[in-house]
Amino acid sequence: MLLAAACGADGAGPGSVSGCADVVAAVAQVQPDGNYGFEVTIRSADTGWDKYADLWEVRNADGVVLGTRELLHPHVDEQPFTRSLDGVEVPGDLTSVVVAAHDSVEGFCGETVAVELP
Repeated sequence: MLLAAACGADGAGPGSVSGCADVVAAVAQVQPDGNYGFEVTIRSADTGWDKYADLWEVRNADGVVLGTRELLHPHVDEQPFTRSLDGVEVPGDLTSVVVAAHDSVEGFCGETVAVELP
């Protein structure tokens, strides 16, 4: 298991700079079938159904999406929040991936986290 964390550019911490959804931590684990499971913590400026973090992605270094976790509702009163995704197929030659979060209004604009694979 490996944990990675990000920090906001202004030193105040993720989520403090904009209305973007920031990945603040991510953990990768190899599953028995050889695929990966990820636990990802996001901080976002959710205001309700009109604006919320609606998904996060696991990508390779070239931006190819390896897995997507849809977030089906706002998390206004649960910040930051953690959700998991199992069964992500990662090519054997990769040693790391990037996790990015998406805001329903702002899109992909927040902090990402690079995760070294175990």
